[in-house]
Formats: sequence, C-alpha cells, structure tokens
Amino acid sequence: MEQQESGTFDESAENPTAQTDPVKVLAAEDMREYAIFSLDTTGHVASWNASAARLKGYSSEEVIGRHFSLFYPEGAAASGYPRWELEQATAHGFFIDRGWRVRKDGSRFWAHVVITAQRSPAGKLDGFIKITRDESEVGARQQRSMRRFTDLFELAPVGIALFDQAGHLLDANGALGELLGYQLQDFFTMAEHDFLHPSDEGGGLFPSPNSPGGRNVGEPVPHRVLARSDGEPVLCQLRSTASVRDDGSRSWLLAFHDVTAQVRHTEALRYQATHDATTGLLNRRGSEELLSDLLSHSIAEKVAVLFCDLNNFKRVNDSLGHAAGDELLAAVAERLTTELPPKCTPARFYGDEFVVFCSDIDVFGSLEEFTRRVSELFRMDVRLHERMVHVSASVGSTVIGSPETNLTELMQSAEAAMFQDRVRGQGQTNIALGRVLPSRAGIDQLAMEEQLREALSNDRLGVHYQPVLANDGSVVLAEALLRWSHPEHGPLSPDVVLTVAEHGGLLAELDRCVLRTALRESVGWRCPDGRPVGVAVNLAGLRPGQPGFTEEVSAAISEAGTSPENLVLEMVETVIAELEEQPLQAMRELTETGVRFAMDDFGSGYSSLARLKDLPTQIIKLDRKFVSGLGTEITDLGIARAVAELARTMGLTCIAEGVENATQHHLLRAIGIDAYQGYLFSAPLPADRFREYLATTPAPSPGL
Repeated sequence: MEQQESGTFDESAENPTAQTDPVKVLAAEDMREYAIFSLDTTGHVASWNASAARLKGYSSEEVIGRHFSLFYPEGAAASGYPRWELEQATAHGFFIDRGWRVRKDGSRFWAHVVITAQRSPAGKLDGFIKITRDESEVGARQQRSMRRFTDLFELAPVGIALFDQAGHLLDANGALGELLGYQLQDFFTMAEHDFLHPSDEGGGLFPSPNSPGGRNVGEPVPHRVLARSDGEPVLCQLRSTASVRDDGSRSWLLAFHDVTAQVRHTEALRYQATHDATTGLLNRRGSEELLSDLLSHSIAEKVAVLFCDLNNFKRVNDSLGHAAGDELLAAVAERLTTELPPKCTPARFYGDEFVVFCSDIDVFGSLEEFTRRVSELFRMDVRLHERMVHVSASVGSTVIGSPETNLTELMQSAEAAMFQDRVRGQGQTNIALGRVLPSRAGIDQLAMEEQLREALSNDRLGVHYQPVLANDGSVVLAEALLRWSHPEHGPLSPDVVLTVAEHGGLLAELDRCVLRTALRESVGWRCPDGRPVGVAVNLAGLRPGQPGFTEEVSAAISEAGTSPENLVLEMVETVIAELEEQPLQAMRELTETGVRFAMDDFGSGYSSLARLKDLPTQIIKLDRKFVSGLGTEITDLGIARAVAELARTMGLTCIAEGVENATQHHLLRAIGIDAYQGYLFSAPLPADRFREYLATTPAPSPGL
C-alpha cells in the first residue's frame, strides 16, 4: 500500500472497523474516483492522497513540490491555462472546468475539475484545494451517444437543420442538401429567409425571440414553401422544437418533410372534383363552394349571377362531331377566363350552359351593364375543322337577395330571366328563337353559315320587292325581301336564310346588306304620275338600341342618293313594344328626318294601348294570321275591324299583310284598311320587273 503523505489521510488504514460500515464503504468507493490535493499560492503541489496517486500515476515523492501544470497537455500548459485557472479561483473563490488532463504515462483522460481558493481568517490567500474526477467513461458514453445522434442525423430521410436564435444555420444533414439542391457548405452562408420561396406566406420558420411560447413548436404545419437552389418551390411539412446549446443559448431544431407530391396529388383530386374537365372552369360543386365563399365575404345584395346558354350549340355537334363541340366550349371558356372583368368568375354547369359570378355588381354600375358586357364576350367567331363558326348566347341575370340563398334558387331565377329574354328576342346575343335549319339531305348548317358569310362579303345576295297597294290600286310602297340562290341547294326561303344568319351571328350584317341594296335599287321609283314610291326594310339584327344606329341609317340613305321620306323601317311588335327610352329616342331622331317606322305583325304581341300611343311609329301592319281567316272566322273580322279603327283614331296607316283572295280584299276595304300586300296583287319581284310593274299600275288618288 502506498505510503500516505502529510496532509493526506486514509480512513481505512487508521480505522480497520470502517471496512464493515456499508455507508463508509460506499463513501470510500465514491472517493476513489476523485484526486484530492492541495496547491500553494504559486500552484505547486503541497499535498497528495492515494486517490490522486491512482488517478494520475504519480507517488507523493514524485509530485509534491512540482507545479501542477505537469497534469495538463503540453499546449495548454504552454499557453498559461493552469495559471489562468488559479487566477479565476482567486477572483471568484472557485473555478469549475472540464477538459483533457495527462497522467504520468502520458495517457489522457477527460477530467471534471474544481479549484477552491483557501484563505486565512484575515482573508489572505493560503493556497488552493483541487479536486479532479476522471469522467472518461462518462465522456465516452456521451461521445457514443453523440455519434449515434450524428449517425441518425445523417441517416434520417427528412431534411434536418439547426438554427441559432438569430436565424443563422448551425448545422444541416445531407437529406436537406438533397431536398434543396445545395452542398452542405452552401448552407452556412444562408439565413432563415434564404430557405423560403417567394410564394410562401407563413412568416419565419420558427418563432421570433419575442413570440410567446413558440408557435407551432413540435406540431406539423400543413406545408411551407421552400426554394430549391434552382428557384423551384418545394412543399414541406415542418416540425420545430427549441433546443439549448452548450453555452446555454437557445437554438431551433427543424425537420422538413417533402410533401410536394402528396400536396400536388391532393390538389389534383380537389381540382378534378371542383372543375369541369373540358373547359377547366368551375363545375357545379366548385360553384357551390365559390358562392358560399362570396356570401361569407361579400354583401349578398351586391353578388350577381348570370346564366348563359349558347345559342344553337347542337348544330356544331351535329355537323362536326362532339370533339369539335368540346373545342368550341374550350374556346368560349378561354375567352371568359382571359377577358371577364375583375371580380368575375366563370363556371360551366352542363352541356352548353355557362354561369358567371360577380362579387360586386356596383363595379359595373348596374346589373344591366354587367349583363351587356358579358353578353358581348360570348359573341365570337371560332374556326373549327376549317369552318368559321359564330357563337352567341342568351343571358339571364339575377342578384342575390339574401345570404341564405342557395345555388339552385339562383340558377332557377337566372335561367328564368334568360328564357324571358330569349322569348323577347332582345339584343344581339339574346335572339335565339329555337329555329333549326330544315332537315334536308346534304345540308350542313355550319357550311351554310360560312357560305352565307362569303355571299355577304361578295355581294351575291339578291332582294325582291312585293308591292303595297292603296285602295285605288296604286303602289305606295314595296317591301324588300331577301333572296339567296344557293349554288348547291338552289333558292332558299327567307326563313331558312334568317335561321342560318341567326345561328352564324350574321343578322345585323344581313340587315345592312338588304338596307343598302334596297335604297340603291329604289332610287327613281315613281308611279305613272311621278309620285315617288318608298321601300320598306325589315330589321332583325340591326336595332335602334345599338350604338350608331341613327348615323348608320342616315349614311346608307345619303350613300344611295335617295330621300329619308322614301324609307320605312319595319320591326316586329314583340321587339318594338319593349324598346327602352334610348332606342326610342334614336327612332324619333330618324323620324324627324322623314324616315318612317312600321310595326310588323301587329296583333301577335302584347302591346298596350298606352304603350302604342308613345311609340314613334307611323304604320302598323295587320298580322297575316288575322287576314287568312277573313270570310270564315267572324273573330278575325272583328279583330281586323278593331285594328283598322285603332289606326284611324291614332292617325296611323294600317296595312294588311297576306292578302291572297278577293274576299279578303273586299272585307278589308270595307272595314277601312288603308293598303294591302299579298299574292292577290303580286308576288315579290326582282328590281327590274318591279319597275315594270310600277308602270302598269293606275295613277294614285288622294288617300294614303
């Protein structure tokens, strides 16, 4: 057994009975792990115990009187570190340290060191007590644990990063480098914000120093958008937890799990559930969700819905096939998507039915203006399979009256408005009357539209004229009637031509063609006594409510070199009776120049007498269905008499249409009709033959 030096003690040697005390045995075993010795004020060893000898390998004779720096690695001793330790103990009363120490045989061990300054009652420094514990095994365990952590850190399939509180990266694993496309060394030049894609709106990756408790700590965030080195976004689920560094400062450990594919798949499934596959627009389910969102964020009374039904869409499928129909629907959807005004969202419900939602109708000033602007978007020409197809739609609109309104109720209201407009036939887009081109072998509706468009462009349409005769047999007017001799199908009736024009969006252009031709060919029409004969032109697509209507008609009159008094413009009762103030004012302006207006098919609509009184019309034409029953239907005679009396009372000229036989003529003349038109007098004639007809009629007598 080693000899005990002065200043040291060995309790077991002095008191053998202590070996039998378990508590003392345990204390002795615990103390065996500690080297306890004293130093003088200069750091030289003053005392040495057996535990110190076992731990460091020196006997008391070898070490007492030597400076304690011999226990330190050479570099630490040379740097003056041992002296600095004593200075710290002197200044603060004690010093605690951990570090490498050296045994006599040169081996190193990891030591836990406590140095305590010893002072006299007067406060004078007497020396130091130094206690050293070998923690090599503890350190080894810590190193093994750290190694396991490091291995796990690198093997983890998710990206892991350690940030300090200021947002600077301290460490990262290889998986994060693979995830974001960076080399590990690149990360150490990056701060927290450098990891985020510009599209991310989630704020910082971890709580700021002032945030209470740590938002989302330990909990997965739905996803954050990180930026790869090439700028591409990466969607990641994020978990974060607070940690403490060796120096006691806070750090943040973050795990990034790539959920890009998962999120994209979920988004794709949701998109498929809420969007139409053909057009990419919202479907009914998507519309319901949009409406719910609008009602939760907007004022219900400002939310408007338009129901839009493509006119005569079936003809495209019948002529070119369903694939072409899908192309047309996609073209309409693209225009709506790119050209709808702000705050508007389009959707497709079924077939050729589209819906447009507006979150704030006040942006457009009125529901009517909004409806008009959207209606114009549907007017377009689309080339399909080498065919130019014209598109238009009938549009109905409604405004949400209550936040409790559901989509079904809205659609019923808007659809009802659409059908009402369709029946009235107002406007350029709401003129679909349900007519279909007659089923004839070899007739292709889309081809007919294209051919009609070419005929208009090349002035290959003709106009015939049916005379209107006064009671004395003189011609006072002629109605211009369109004729189209098709190169394949021969002469086509006006109804067929009008149907083709309607489907192809060519009604207004057809009106312009007939108007210009009729004015040009009617120049110089005169009765035998030299009285001029006017021409009447039916308007189906060219309407007083359109911008520039007055100027366009006046320009056509001037271009033909005729007089406004020689022109009568005819519109059906169902249209003219529903005109608003602005188009009525346009009619009045033309009337002041001498142009006259006729209400065609009078008796077939629903005009009130008060309304008729305010209309700027000078002529009413009794509908032919009341003329055809004269002589057989007493009711028709009564209606004809009432119309004649009404016209006379209001100072209007009354013309009876469709006069086919002498009985009808005699009865109409007897009840006071002013003029007549029908095959009893003449079929519609080409311009040159009509001039010949004029020369054969009697000279007029005062009357009409």
